[in-house]
Amino acid sequence: MNAADWAANLPRNTGLPPEPSRSEELGGGVSNKVILTEGPHGRAVLKQSLGKLRVEQEWLSDRDRIFREAEIMRWLNDPSRSSSLQGGRVPRLLAEDRADYIIAMEAAPRSAEMWKTRLFRGELDPAAARAAGTMLGSIIAASWHHPEAESLFGDQTVFDQLRIDPYYRAAARRNPDTADWFDALIARSAARRVSLVHGDWSPKNLLIDITGELWVIDWEVIHFGDPAYDVAFLLNHLLLKSIALPQYRDGLRRLAVEFLRALETALPPDARWIGTAAFEHLPALLLARVDGKSPAEYLDAAMATTARRRALSMIRNPITDITEAFEA
Repeated sequence: MNAADWAANLPRNTGLPPEPSRSEELGGGVSNKVILTEGPHGRAVLKQSLGKLRVEQEWLSDRDRIFREAEIMRWLNDPSRSSSLQGGRVPRLLAEDRADYIIAMEAAPRSAEMWKTRLFRGELDPAAARAAGTMLGSIIAASWHHPEAESLFGDQTVFDQLRIDPYYRAAARRNPDTADWFDALIARSAARRVSLVHGDWSPKNLLIDITGELWVIDWEVIHFGDPAYDVAFLLNHLLLKSIALPQYRDGLRRLAVEFLRALETALPPDARWIGTAAFEHLPALLLARVDGKSPAEYLDAAMATTARRRALSMIRNPITDITEAFEA
């Protein structure tokens, strides 16, 4: 059964009252089919994982990653942990179909939109950056050296399939002089197994509703590993947008600073090294979004050249402060 057919029976599949609803497929993703359904019973999002991603180059991944996403929503929404999460919220899991790789989850309010959308409109709200940092820091704190989190999410196969190989190794193949540097970074990062890692902490996965509340979605790359990766992932998106939207560069740099300050406040005392460690990943991610399997769709050729040069410069001369990346 595909996600659209499953959506038509959402009330029955989730135990909700059989009331009329409408459904629409949401675009923008390459690894899942995503459907929004809404009606008198409320709003829900259905996701069905794809084995072959919708990109130009061959890119495969295990479909059962969808059930790790279901598991993390259960884990973080457990009352013993959800009360410690600050800055945002995680959707509740409604149902799952293990035969057809489908899950249903609570949808954000209709007023919610991607933080990415707001950034491209020039709405550079520091409160959003602080919420993103606080939420990420509290997730790291809630899972810091947590035996159960490591047991449930310790397998990094999907992270390798969806991030390390198509991002880091692919970029290294396009830039052979960086191969040894990438190998060393991958090894260092793999040795840091200290907390949960979202794996896609991006403005497109951070939804902001009309009240300013932050919703964190798309948990399919979840694993227990190096949280500096998530920090760099968000910083990289702000940096990429400063290249695409140079008129907003100063504002985007301020958002990066606010994000890091809020993150540090929420981290455990012995985790303050994470912000600095993120600077190791930043040029790798910047180069990956130009020369990896998933290039940033909003960069034209000239912007891509700028991003590549900046990434290579940071590899040769590592930064020690985030403002240096924006001033390069």
